Amino acid sequence: MIQRATRARQSGDARRPMTVLVADDSAVMRAMIIRTLRLTGLPLGDVHEAADGATGLRILTRGRIELALVDINMPALDGLEMLARSRRPARGRPRGAGARPAVIVVSSDGSDARAAEVLRLGHGFLHKPFAPEELRDAVLRVLGEESDDR
Repeated sequence: MIQRATRARQSGDARRPMTVLVADDSAVMRAMIIRTLRLTGLPLGDVHEAADGATGLRILTRGRIELALVDINMPALDGLEMLARSRRPARGRPRGAGARPAVIVVSSDGSDARAAEVLRLGHGFLHKPFAPEELRDAVLRVLGEESDDR
């Protein structure tokens, strides 16, 4: 069973729902990530899904996403390129408009070099397959929280 997270997010009220993007080309993996997120007890608001990087990029640039869980290997645009492009200012959108989401790259590419690249970019990294507790702990780390069972 997953321990519920009870510590308030440093950015504000722990009761305020968080908007999430789950970008993965596998519908099964997206469903598993979303189900696991719901079990953590974190306050989830809208949860957006993207089956490819291009769709993920549109979601990232159109709305306020607070947490993004992103696969690397996706069609149309890989996850790292999607994240890089989302940081560029869009036409009509001033640089710095909107906060950048906390990001966890969730990938089956678990090479040390890939993980180091992701961490160098300031993102969390989680290797597939993962246990529900590992996902919960990764989310809490990127949000600056601690789990109850630590």
